[in-house]
Amino acid sequence: MVEVSIDNASAVFTLKGADKFWAMKSEIKVQLANIVDFREQPSPVPGWFQGLKLIGTDIPNKFRAGTFYENGGRVFWDVRRPDKTIVVQLRDESYKKLVVEVESPASAIRTIKDGIARRRMFRTNAQ
Repeated sequence: MVEVSIDNASAVFTLKGADKFWAMKSEIKVQLANIVDFREQPSPVPGWFQGLKLIGTDIPNKFRAGTFYENGGRVFWDVRRPDKTIVVQLRDESYKKLVVEVESPASAIRTIKDGIARRRMFRTNAQ
């Protein structure tokens, strides 16, 4: 599972528990300005032969954690319970997309939305 937080101008995706081991990563930090889209997306766990595993764990139709190469770019996955999944589309980052399980998709979406809104407000006030 992943916890989403905001740190200045970045969104921080922190892996919890054994997911760090399975994904071989503990945290991903991306610039809020590089988030193109984000949404709740239940049931995204892929089956067989959907992307190339670069590093991590993949049990088709059950669990996926780590870095995969899909559709011309790197995608980070950490999903065991698909009904609690969000997808974050990125630009100008090492990953083109994050597909992660969170405790509360609505809360994670709200955290990202609020972080982007604060960043925009700060940039507008600074000008």
